[in-house]
Amino acid sequence: MFRLLADLVVILHVGFVAFVVLGGLLVVRWPRLAWVHFPAVLWGIVVELAGWICPLTPFENALRVRGGAAAYEGDFVEHFLLPLLYPAQLTRTSQFLLAAFACAVNVFVYWKVIRRTGTDPAASRQIAKPGGK
Repeated sequence: MFRLLADLVVILHVGFVAFVVLGGLLVVRWPRLAWVHFPAVLWGIVVELAGWICPLTPFENALRVRGGAAAYEGDFVEHFLLPLLYPAQLTRTSQFLLAAFACAVNVFVYWKVIRRTGTDPAASRQIAKPGGK
């Protein structure tokens, strides 16, 4: 049971990372999502630049230990998803590059959203609804 919970934490972690990097594309469609996405982006960038460990990582490891697992081995989640979050070649330089990439993608997307919507709340509603009405 604990291994399953640990796998679910990894899936949540991968989803959060994807949301940080690419979630701005959802903001283009649903501008109000920025209230959730923007803080997530800030958190992701700070964690990368500061060299911190996301709290999900120790939580996942604690679940694995409670489940009796000594290492990541054996299933799809561990072989294919974990290397996305914990690559062996991850260095401080690559962390800075990842943070810069996430920042650049999101600055561009938010610039486009702000440019499209301006400061008029009605414009924001038009973008958020199909058909613009």
